[in-house]
Amino acid sequence: MAHRLADRADAIAARHFRAGGIVGRAKADGSPVTAVDLDIEHTVRALINDARPGDAFLGEEFGGFGQGRRRWIVDAIDGTASFLAGEPEWGTLIGLADGDDVGLGMVTAPACGQRWWAVRESGAWAAALPRAPAVPPTRLAVTAATELRDATIGIWPPPARLTPRDRRLAAGLAARARATVPAVDWHDTTSSAAVRKPSTGSGTCHGALLVATGQIDAFLLLGAGPWDIAALIPIVEEAGGAYSDLSGHRSDGARSALFSAFALHQRILDVIAVGSGRGPG
Repeated sequence: MAHRLADRADAIAARHFRAGGIVGRAKADGSPVTAVDLDIEHTVRALINDARPGDAFLGEEFGGFGQGRRRWIVDAIDGTASFLAGEPEWGTLIGLADGDDVGLGMVTAPACGQRWWAVRESGAWAAALPRAPAVPPTRLAVTAATELRDATIGIWPPPARLTPRDRRLAAGLAARARATVPAVDWHDTTSSAAVRKPSTGSGTCHGALLVATGQIDAFLLLGAGPWDIAALIPIVEEAGGAYSDLSGHRSDGARSALFSAFALHQRILDVIAVGSGRGPG
């Protein structure tokens, strides 16, 4: 069913993307939204309601519906700013949680021609779009990184959009890592207009997918909603990686998220704990 939902989302988004002339508006939090975001979320929710009327739903634009134990968590267009700019790295994120565990994740990026997905105990996978039944998907795997000093870490958003506390966390982590993406001074609070997100030019639409596909060793997302995180949890974990919030808890409702190679995860959390005043200096 997740692929069917993704196919419908792709059809709506790709049609508008090809046509161009998309107009956005700023939401209360300053992030952009378009009529396409609303159309995709409404359509996906209607399809789920028809096929699984007992399931609950949570979307970025319209909020939550239903009380079922199973809950679909959807970001209709992750990367709306890229979508508006005519850049390819945007996509639809679809997660399915059973209670507190997100057991299915789907990310589809039609303008990149790629899709990534995972189901618990079944691995994480990627395939080109349009999907060809004769071409098997590729299994994903995180890097084998074990040392923070050798690691490349994606961090988002840029420092000018972070709180002072989060800038300190990002700068402390950058000081211990081999490199960060983007490669900026994490103390710098000047304009972030020229700073590109970690996935720019990578063929993915989310920093966590860079971890799942072995392109970077960790991704720290500072400030998020469940729709930004849920679909990526099983994809990264089934690729052999780890996920938690900044306190080490696995919740799809976290406001910040760390995705990483498994052996690096606790090392990064320890650095974050020190920067937050929760660990030994």
